Amino acid sequence: MTIDGEGEGGKRSYPVDLRSDTVTKPSKEMRVAMADAEVDDDVLGQDPTTHLLETEVARVFGKEAALFVPSGTMANLISVLVYCEVRGSEVILGDDSHIHVYENGGISTIGGVHSKTIRNSSDGTMDISLIREAIRPRELYYPTTKLICLENTHANCGGRCISVEYTDSVGELAKQHGLKLHIDGARIFNASVALGVPVERLVRAADSVSVCMSKGLGAPVGSVIIGSACFITKAKRLRKTLGGGMRQVGVLCAAALVALRVNVSKLEDDHNHAKLFADGLSKIEGVVIDKSSVQTNMVFFDVGNDKLGISPKKFSRTLEDDYGVITMPSSSTSIRIVVHYQISEKDVHYALECIKEVIKKLRVGI
Repeated sequence: MTIDGEGEGGKRSYPVDLRSDTVTKPSKEMRVAMADAEVDDDVLGQDPTTHLLETEVARVFGKEAALFVPSGTMANLISVLVYCEVRGSEVILGDDSHIHVYENGGISTIGGVHSKTIRNSSDGTMDISLIREAIRPRELYYPTTKLICLENTHANCGGRCISVEYTDSVGELAKQHGLKLHIDGARIFNASVALGVPVERLVRAADSVSVCMSKGLGAPVGSVIIGSACFITKAKRLRKTLGGGMRQVGVLCAAALVALRVNVSKLEDDHNHAKLFADGLSKIEGVVIDKSSVQTNMVFFDVGNDKLGISPKKFSRTLEDDYGVITMPSSSTSIRIVVHYQISEKDVHYALECIKEVIKKLRVGI
């Protein structure tokens, strides 16, 4: 089933895709920029559009240099490997972090890096006292702690924002022990907008940051790693080793430049739409949701509880098949919704009505 929706270019017919902010399509402005991009060979360091993007991102983040890579997974992998050059080095990170859960164990399988996990609190942080305890003594029989990783916003914790104060505290701890701090900032601009803090200030304590251009910012492909000039020189070599060196990649960087310059300003609307979702869901009988947890563009709600007893998989399948609203089960009881700039307020209201109807159907066994 398709519906009429308000989107770029006016009225259109489409499904409401709420699986992730990775499903956005390139805007018309991006497509024009890609077609018109000035390009050269980036492996040889000569692509002007890539250079422009990297320079602009480094400036925005207050770091010396930046590097465009094909994906966020590669961005984080490269960053960890730069700091953990010796196999058997250890990184401290959250047990529910994207690097640990969703990146195919690359830091261990490719880099030989040992993970020391600490439980993520519901707000995405890790207890600083536990981070301190996790730092290994410099003894022969321990792995050597090299790096601490944070994630901001924290996806598995509902897209919650990590504060400047917390990041500064972790950064200070890292310095005290001669460690590096990397931030998986795939959605760092969402955190910046929600907290009202420039990204430069949010990541000032970090030695490196990765930011995804193809999530909330809506570019079709790519992430950027940001850090010192020395860090980026090493990262560039690793990118080549991993097969991430690309030639006329300016066609992709042109879209990323549009995302950076235009779509950051749209993130506040995404957050407002997510809160509208949360408010509407809280009024649907049987749905369980913590509205206070919705800080950015992600919404998690429960339908598989004892009161409803509905399988999230069946719920999502029915919602998509019958109404064209696409969501993603996130656990045995819950559903995840991610709002992006191609989801309108009209889409939100439509999806809420569809969710009501699906719950009615499933509760009576249809």
